[in-house]
Amino acid sequence: MMNTLKASGVGASINRVEGRLKVRGMAKYATEFPVENKAFAQGINSTIAKGEIIAIDSSEAEGLDGVLAVITYKNAEKLNHLEEEMPLLATTTIAPVLQSAKVNYYGEYVGVVVAETFEQAQYAARLVKFEYKEDPDPTIRFDESKSKAYKPKGNSDYLRGDMEAGLAEADETLDATYITPIEHHHPMELHAIIASWENGKVTAYSSQQMVNESTIAIADTFQIPKKDVRVITPFVGGGFGSKLNTERHVILAIMASKLLGRPVQMTVTRQQMFTNTGMRQQNEQRMQLGAKMDGSLTALSHDTLSHTSTYQEYQEPCGMISKMLYQVPNNQITYRLIPMNFQTPFAMRAPGEATGSFALESAMDEMAWKLKMDPVDFRIKNDTQIDLGADKPFSSRLLIECLRIGADKFGWENRSMQPRSKQEGNWLIGYGVSAASRNSPYQESSSKVILELENEKVYATVQMDATDIGTGSYTIIAQTASEYLGVPVAQVTVELGDSRFPITPGSGGSWGAASYCNGARAACQNAIDTLKQNKNIGKDQDIPVAELLKQNKLKKYEAEGSAAPSEAFKKHSVFSFGANFSEVWVDKHTGMYRIKRMVNVASAGNILNPKTAYGQIIGGLTMGVGMVLSEQTRVEPNFGNFITRSLADYHVPVNLDMANIEVIFLPEEDKIANEMGVKGIGELGITSVAASVANAIFNATGKRMRHLPITPEKLIEAQVEPGVVA
Repeated sequence: MMNTLKASGVGASINRVEGRLKVRGMAKYATEFPVENKAFAQGINSTIAKGEIIAIDSSEAEGLDGVLAVITYKNAEKLNHLEEEMPLLATTTIAPVLQSAKVNYYGEYVGVVVAETFEQAQYAARLVKFEYKEDPDPTIRFDESKSKAYKPKGNSDYLRGDMEAGLAEADETLDATYITPIEHHHPMELHAIIASWENGKVTAYSSQQMVNESTIAIADTFQIPKKDVRVITPFVGGGFGSKLNTERHVILAIMASKLLGRPVQMTVTRQQMFTNTGMRQQNEQRMQLGAKMDGSLTALSHDTLSHTSTYQEYQEPCGMISKMLYQVPNNQITYRLIPMNFQTPFAMRAPGEATGSFALESAMDEMAWKLKMDPVDFRIKNDTQIDLGADKPFSSRLLIECLRIGADKFGWENRSMQPRSKQEGNWLIGYGVSAASRNSPYQESSSKVILELENEKVYATVQMDATDIGTGSYTIIAQTASEYLGVPVAQVTVELGDSRFPITPGSGGSWGAASYCNGARAACQNAIDTLKQNKNIGKDQDIPVAELLKQNKLKKYEAEGSAAPSEAFKKHSVFSFGANFSEVWVDKHTGMYRIKRMVNVASAGNILNPKTAYGQIIGGLTMGVGMVLSEQTRVEPNFGNFITRSLADYHVPVNLDMANIEVIFLPEEDKIANEMGVKGIGELGITSVAASVANAIFNATGKRMRHLPITPEKLIEAQVEPGVVA
């Protein structure tokens, strides 16, 4: 139970303002809007990894009752195309589909069936027959394709100092490789859309994280004015990055609606969520560290080998943390990409940090062991108040405090330096730690506030195109308006997710809370300032907003406002920091393990709502446990399709997999970050969790696990590290 002295406004642990709508089933998601006369579409996926379509027989499907159209590259509308070879994938990138006979990966959309009912469309999609000329040599095996790797244009390599000199002056060195597998996002709500093309204008009820960017991508794909595209998405049932950009099912539904002259609904199946809505790529990360016996780092190199598609480029920035987290004079970050016959990977929760932190924080633990130094002390020894990668001071950085307070709360003093030294029955018990950091971006956001005076009370409506992907946007925006207008949260209504509302950056990158709430703050302050100015009232004079409306003889008043990063923000590196502590019990005979306890400490600026922030950390910790425990997407090595293709075989953590968790938010004031002092927290929770657990497994067993997920089979087969008493 969280206690607070405030009944409303910023800082209160209030329930979600939209909670009643959700539990009563009244919150409308993408396919729940009452659109009349809609048809249903079902995508058809390729069954080869590389080649071309040489024949299509759709006659059987077209002969079925209810089938309205079968669309393939032969009759699809011609769309805008990607002019550049291997362009970078971004949130506004166009998404042409069904434009040629070429097949780039197994599962790529090769057609779509539209019918009167969902069941008719699904059945008919199975009857469309494709004949392929298959390329016998698709690039689908990561280990055998490394010679094809190239230096991407999307992320340049980085170097400061001299790595060779740094390693040469070290008393101890480490050279280890860490592997993270392909993962998939799998939000509860499937990707879905109801699309309507009418008189050249598009209305899309679409599950998107970024509304404005989606309107741009749709407009550019169809080459129509952006003003003629409206995207509506008031509730999003999770995204984790998979709904950042506009995927091809959105374009297929709009294309079908234009062809038929009626609305079309399309829902991506759970199986298609593996092949058509993005993924986290496999990463092979080589870490080289050098350190003096006193614990001072002399060199740190982080080289990442990943894959992208054969037609677009995306690189997960795994090395970003290694560039800035520790005081190290000689630092090198490199990226290489293998073009492979898979869909283009894209951002998954904490892209770069989640995977990169596993490699960095595991390597830091390994170096601490080599130095016979406490892993907490080793990290503190190499703390820095300057972001050496950006050559800027941090706006604030409480990493040492996170580590020390976390160690105290966790009982770190009970940890034995020697692995395999704590045991109960068959269980080997280990403690692990990791440091965490997450960039806290802040982007310009606009908002409108509508004030209405009724029966001596002021009711406020806040509008912006921001989205709530389950993170609590509605609630913290309502609390912000409550705070700056001086009215109860119960008298604030928040309306989100419509491209007709003022523009925000959308949900992603941990910038939502800071950007949205400062945008809402600006609109509320503008409303009050203008009402005061109209009556020559001083800005510092405290007058209730109801009285201001009365003095202005107004029953209703509207104001807009925008907030953007300051010059001080641009001159600093703005990050959230944290520390993870884990206690793991490993059965020495079977390799089965249990995560018994976790302590997470976060310094993330002004916590707007401890209850929703706590939920975000719990969600991040759960995904971090999923990384280390079970999550991986396996590729069939002969055909290039995914063996894991449902939640029956792609395993995510459940309640019984999780530990007893304690979350601690450190008080932190950072007005450089933004006027409200808000920092990102949604992705901080997942960062370095996997390393914390892997490090605890080493402390329990003496075995270094460098390849995620850590399964009982891998643990049994692994050898005890040199220097560990077995």
